[in-house]
Amino acid sequence: MSVIERIEEQLASQPVVLYMKGTPDFPQCGFSGRVVQVLQACNAQYRAINIFEDPELRDALKAYSNWPTYPQLYVNGQLVGGCDIVMDLFNKGELQSMIGAA
Repeated sequence: MSVIERIEEQLASQPVVLYMKGTPDFPQCGFSGRVVQVLQACNAQYRAINIFEDPELRDALKAYSNWPTYPQLYVNGQLVGGCDIVMDLFNKGELQSMIGAA
């Protein structure tokens, strides 16, 4: 299975997927930690994938998403964005609707 196929399989496995540095219990950067807090505030069920565990995935995901940084949040297979975008959507009340609809 190619790395792109693995990414597509991961995105299909759950409506909300977070590619992050570390894990929800032990985020390894502040931006990933903030997105985890926001998802918890939304009572979201999500799959978290630690990009540090798979360097091939980490590199390929940047090209797949055309997004250079982490974390990356996906809802229904579509990239929502990184920490700043997620925080903005949360503060506007839009993220809760997106996750609720997923």
